[in-house]
Amino acid sequence: MGSTVARTYLAFHHNAKLYKLSTVVSAIKPFSSLEEANKLLFKTGTDNDFAVVTEKTIFHPQGGGQPSDEGVMTKGDDVVFRVSTVRMDAVNDGQVLHFGRFDSSSAKFQVGETIEQSIDVEKRLLYSRLHTAGHVLGAAVRHLLEKEIPGFDELKASHFPDTAACEFQGSIEGKWKEPIQKKVDEYIDKAMPVEVDFWDEEDFKKNGLERLIPDRSLAPPGEKFRVVKIVGAEVYPCGGTHVDTTDLCGKTTVKKISRSKGNSRVSYAVN
Repeated sequence: MGSTVARTYLAFHHNAKLYKLSTVVSAIKPFSSLEEANKLLFKTGTDNDFAVVTEKTIFHPQGGGQPSDEGVMTKGDDVVFRVSTVRMDAVNDGQVLHFGRFDSSSAKFQVGETIEQSIDVEKRLLYSRLHTAGHVLGAAVRHLLEKEIPGFDELKASHFPDTAACEFQGSIEGKWKEPIQKKVDEYIDKAMPVEVDFWDEEDFKKNGLERLIPDRSLAPPGEKFRVVKIVGAEVYPCGGTHVDTTDLCGKTTVKKISRSKGNSRVSYAVN
């Protein structure tokens, strides 16, 4: 059944302020019938759980360092599906799996029905603040240290509430903590606009950012890559959700710098 369902349209890529959306159910899969690779995405899954696929979604799946959105999908007042976690399908390219369970075992969606999605807005805003703050931190460290540290590069980042951190190639000494904090404060106080754009390989080259060209497999064939620009600082290929201006991150604290095997990890938190 999976292969006949098209890629899910990621509505949050185009509008991160859509907190409700009407869309059509394209598949409902009992947890027990999922492929092994998809069962592993939902470790607490039981026979009471389902994966629902819809034509469009406002739910950000866990990935790119950002946690999964949570929320509900409903049909009228009678059918309620509580979404506990959302992941990209490990088997069917481009599909989004909404994992969770129905309030009633007798009332479920039917394929082809129009349902209403709504996300937990408070959590989404926190994740968006954390994600933008991670980009601000990455940009601050690059601007300060790119020429100071041999072999410097940005590696990966996690924007989860209790473990948010950016990782860098190269050894960043503890003495840089205060200058990094000052640069982060400066970027946040400036209320820099955060803009979403879609680039192809040529756009990266034109902007002198060949080093950032993502793996071709990360965008559907013929589609451009999504990028997030902090105007006046940096551009990053990114599929996550963000706040509109850097000041909306709120107070962002550089917690600590740790070093291991030639790489460094700078952890941070938002208020």
